[in-house]
Amino acid sequence: MEFVRVVRTRHMTRSFSRQAVSRDTVLQLLDLAVRAPSAGKTQGWSVLVLEGDDVKTFWNLSLPEEKREQFSWPHLLDAPIIMLPFARAQAYVDRYAEPDKTHTGLGESADAWPTPYWTIDTSFAVMTLLLGAHDMGLGTLFFAVFNGEKDIRTHFGVPENEQLIGAVALGWPSETQDKKGRSASRKRLSAHDVAHFGSWN
Repeated sequence: MEFVRVVRTRHMTRSFSRQAVSRDTVLQLLDLAVRAPSAGKTQGWSVLVLEGDDVKTFWNLSLPEEKREQFSWPHLLDAPIIMLPFARAQAYVDRYAEPDKTHTGLGESADAWPTPYWTIDTSFAVMTLLLGAHDMGLGTLFFAVFNGEKDIRTHFGVPENEQLIGAVALGWPSETQDKKGRSASRKRLSAHDVAHFGSWN
């Protein structure tokens, strides 16, 4: 698929088939993700990939059975893969404490960074993964983990210094899609809406 078409047609999928996604496919997508921009080429992020029963455990911890009757997208739970991207601030502090970066002063602590590039770089990587998945014909949904994060961390052994950015459901789109998200009808901004040439006014 041409890049322009990939970008223009990519959308969030909320209804998946139960067809498996191979580990090779997941690794291909992560190979694209590691090519995203990264400050100092730090690449201070990791992804916890959940398959099979681990996906069921994720949903049991983040969306317990008693809450599912009210859940608007039941076939989201059919996605065979859940990916949890984590950002690691200390990796950036360590990288910028190296000789070629010490002049920046950013190697002192995470507080020295005016912008948290660990979250930016992880977001770049996730966006690259979403576009790559769409190019392969796969569906994705990036969503926040509002509930159960502590239990998820404990169950899967995630270190405390890893910042959870969100979750990505990955799989083959179902032929029958659940209803769209509440924001789908909002108008998308145009290039003219976001551009300020020469000054902000």
